[in-house]
Amino acid sequence: MPELEFTLYPVGFVRSPLKHLAEAPRQGNEGAPGAWLEVEPALAEGLDGFAVGDKIIVVTWFHLARRDILKLHPRDDKTIPLTGVFATRSPDRPNPLGLHPVTILEIEGNRLKIGPIEAIDGTPVVDIKPVLPQSADS
Repeated sequence: MPELEFTLYPVGFVRSPLKHLAEAPRQGNEGAPGAWLEVEPALAEGLDGFAVGDKIIVVTWFHLARRDILKLHPRDDKTIPLTGVFATRSPDRPNPLGLHPVTILEIEGNRLKIGPIEAIDGTPVVDIKPVLPQSADS
Protein backbone atom coordinates (compact mmCIF):
# COMPACT_ATOMS: atom_id res chain seq x y z
CA MET A 1 0.00 0.00 0.00
CA PRO A 2 1.21 3.57 -0.61
CA GLU A 3 2.72 5.39 2.35
CA LEU A 4 0.26 8.31 2.16
CA GLU A 5 -2.22 8.06 5.00
CA PHE A 6 -5.15 10.21 5.98
CA THR A 7 -7.94 10.08 8.51
CA LEU A 8 -11.68 10.11 7.94
CA TYR A 9 -14.03 11.08 10.75
CA PRO A 10 -17.67 10.01 10.81
CA VAL A 11 -20.14 12.82 10.21
CA GLY A 12 -22.83 10.53 11.59
CA PHE A 13 -24.11 6.98 11.86
CA VAL A 14 -26.85 4.88 10.28
CA ARG A 15 -29.56 3.76 12.73
CA SER A 16 -31.20 0.85 10.95
CA PRO A 17 -33.52 -2.04 11.76
CA LEU A 18 -30.84 -4.21 10.09
CA LYS A 19 -28.67 -5.38 12.99
CA HIS A 20 -26.54 -8.09 11.34
CA LEU A 21 -24.75 -8.39 7.97
CA ALA A 22 -26.75 -11.52 7.13
CA GLU A 23 -29.98 -9.45 7.24
CA ALA A 24 -28.79 -6.84 4.75
CA PRO A 25 -29.65 -7.09 1.06
CA ARG A 26 -26.70 -6.65 -1.30
CA GLN A 27 -28.12 -3.40 -2.75
CA GLY A 28 -30.65 -0.90 -1.46
CA ASN A 29 -33.05 -1.61 -4.31
CA GLU A 30 -33.25 -5.29 -3.29
CA GLY A 31 -35.68 -4.82 -0.42
CA ALA A 32 -33.67 -2.63 1.96
CA PRO A 33 -35.61 -0.71 4.61
CA GLY A 34 -35.51 2.95 5.49
CA ALA A 35 -33.23 4.06 8.32
CA TRP A 36 -32.26 7.15 10.26
CA LEU A 37 -29.02 8.92 9.49
CA GLU A 38 -27.96 10.65 12.70
CA VAL A 39 -25.53 13.48 11.97
CA GLU A 40 -23.18 14.58 14.74
CA PRO A 41 -24.87 17.54 16.49
CA ALA A 42 -21.85 19.81 15.89
CA LEU A 43 -22.28 19.25 12.13
CA ALA A 44 -26.08 19.58 11.96
CA GLU A 45 -26.06 23.01 10.28
CA GLY A 46 -24.40 21.28 7.31
CA LEU A 47 -27.81 19.74 6.58
CA ASP A 48 -29.35 23.16 5.82
CA GLY A 49 -30.73 23.19 2.30
CA PHE A 50 -31.98 19.59 2.28
CA ALA A 51 -35.72 18.92 2.01
CA VAL A 52 -37.98 15.90 2.22
CA GLY A 53 -37.99 14.20 -1.18
CA ASP A 54 -34.41 15.18 -2.06
CA LYS A 55 -32.21 12.49 -3.56
CA ILE A 56 -28.82 12.21 -1.86
CA ILE A 57 -25.75 9.98 -1.89
CA VAL A 58 -24.72 8.72 1.54
CA VAL A 59 -21.06 7.68 1.70
CA THR A 60 -20.44 5.08 4.40
CA TRP A 61 -17.45 3.25 5.82
CA PHE A 62 -18.11 -0.49 5.85
CA HIS A 63 -16.54 -0.96 9.27
CA LEU A 64 -17.07 -4.75 9.28
CA ALA A 65 -15.67 -5.34 5.79
CA ARG A 66 -12.50 -7.23 5.01
CA ARG A 67 -9.73 -5.03 3.60
CA ASP A 68 -7.47 -7.79 2.27
CA ILE A 69 -9.68 -8.94 -0.63
CA LEU A 70 -8.54 -8.16 -4.17
CA LYS A 71 -10.48 -10.80 -6.16
CA LEU A 72 -13.81 -12.45 -5.51
CA HIS A 73 -16.79 -14.12 -7.11
CA PRO A 74 -19.35 -11.29 -7.58
CA ARG A 75 -22.40 -11.74 -5.33
CA ASP A 76 -20.66 -14.84 -3.87
CA ASP A 77 -21.77 -16.76 -6.97
CA LYS A 78 -19.09 -19.40 -7.68
CA THR A 79 -20.36 -19.73 -11.27
CA ILE A 80 -19.13 -16.19 -11.95
CA PRO A 81 -15.35 -16.04 -12.56
CA LEU A 82 -13.09 -14.39 -10.01
CA THR A 83 -13.18 -10.65 -10.61
CA GLY A 84 -11.02 -7.80 -9.35
CA VAL A 85 -12.71 -6.13 -6.41
CA PHE A 86 -12.62 -2.69 -8.07
CA ALA A 87 -14.87 -4.07 -10.83
CA THR A 88 -17.51 -5.08 -8.26
CA ARG A 89 -19.78 -3.48 -5.67
CA SER A 90 -18.46 -5.72 -2.88
CA PRO A 91 -18.06 -4.06 0.54
CA ASP A 92 -14.83 -6.08 0.99
CA ARG A 93 -12.08 -3.89 -0.51
CA PRO A 94 -8.93 -1.99 0.51
CA ASN A 95 -10.95 1.14 1.40
CA PRO A 96 -14.46 -0.07 2.18
CA LEU A 97 -16.50 2.96 1.16
CA GLY A 98 -20.18 2.45 0.39
CA LEU A 99 -22.23 4.66 -1.94
CA HIS A 100 -25.94 4.68 -1.22
CA PRO A 101 -28.36 6.61 -3.44
CA VAL A 102 -31.34 7.31 -1.16
CA THR A 103 -34.29 9.65 -0.75
CA ILE A 104 -34.85 11.88 2.28
CA LEU A 105 -38.15 10.76 3.80
CA GLU A 106 -38.19 12.92 6.96
CA ILE A 107 -36.03 15.54 8.65
CA GLU A 108 -35.88 15.90 12.45
CA GLY A 109 -33.14 18.26 13.63
CA ASN A 110 -29.84 16.48 13.05
CA ARG A 111 -31.54 13.29 11.80
CA LEU A 112 -32.58 12.35 8.29
CA LYS A 113 -34.94 9.42 7.67
CA ILE A 114 -33.60 7.97 4.42
CA GLY A 115 -34.25 4.97 2.26
CA PRO A 116 -33.91 2.50 1.00
CA ILE A 117 -30.47 1.73 2.48
CA GLU A 118 -28.78 -1.63 2.99
CA ALA A 119 -26.27 -0.42 5.61
CA ILE A 120 -26.52 -2.09 8.99
CA ASP A 121 -27.12 -0.33 12.29
CA GLY A 122 -24.07 1.58 13.50
CA THR A 123 -22.46 1.99 10.08
CA PRO A 124 -20.34 5.17 10.08
CA VAL A 125 -21.28 7.87 7.55
CA VAL A 126 -18.29 9.76 6.16
CA ASP A 127 -20.12 12.15 3.81
CA ILE A 128 -23.49 13.17 2.39
CA LYS A 129 -23.83 14.64 -1.10
CA PRO A 130 -26.80 15.89 -3.09
CA VAL A 131 -27.71 14.19 -6.34
CA LEU A 132 -27.36 16.89 -8.97
CA PRO A 133 -29.96 17.15 -11.73
CA GLN A 134 -28.75 15.76 -15.03
CA SER A 135 -28.42 18.22 -17.87
CA ALA A 136 -29.69 17.40 -21.34
CA ASP A 137 -26.03 17.19 -22.50
CA SER A 138 -24.95 14.52 -19.95
